[in-house]
Amino acid sequence: MKFLILMGVFSLPFFSFGQKTLEELLKVHNNNAVPYISVQELAMPKTEAVILDAREPEEYKVSRLKNAVFVGFNTFDLETTTSQLYNKQQHIVVYCSLGIRSETIAEKLKKAGYTNVYNLYGGIFEWKNEDFPVYNAAEQETDSVHAFSKVWGKWLLKGVKVY
Repeated sequence: MKFLILMGVFSLPFFSFGQKTLEELLKVHNNNAVPYISVQELAMPKTEAVILDAREPEEYKVSRLKNAVFVGFNTFDLETTTSQLYNKQQHIVVYCSLGIRSETIAEKLKKAGYTNVYNLYGGIFEWKNEDFPVYNAAEQETDSVHAFSKVWGKWLLKGVKVY
């Protein structure tokens, strides 16, 4: 009996933060109100989109997708963001570290009438894990990626983790 109780206590953290796949993690945290776009599809030369970064300033300074526009998460302002978008039908991709915060921002854009909004599946972590380039504040390619926290950083498998 003691063995079963100890097994339950020691396995609890694995059930709380222990999703085995990115798909499982996103199912727990997202409601799929916004369709995903894969990193492979976004990286295709024919894919033209406005790319919005829904992370915090310190994350954006360390690493970002090329030509990404910072919109933030905690300080996101719908009016400021929409003033930078030229029409409600344009292709918009929102990303964050993994695709959780970006879904929230993308939902706000959809509610404001933007009809072609996507959430980047796996965010900048998946982008880097698939060997696509990221850029620093000087717009130079970098291997550094802001990993948000030790708990979430486990999903970043390639590059140099910065906290």
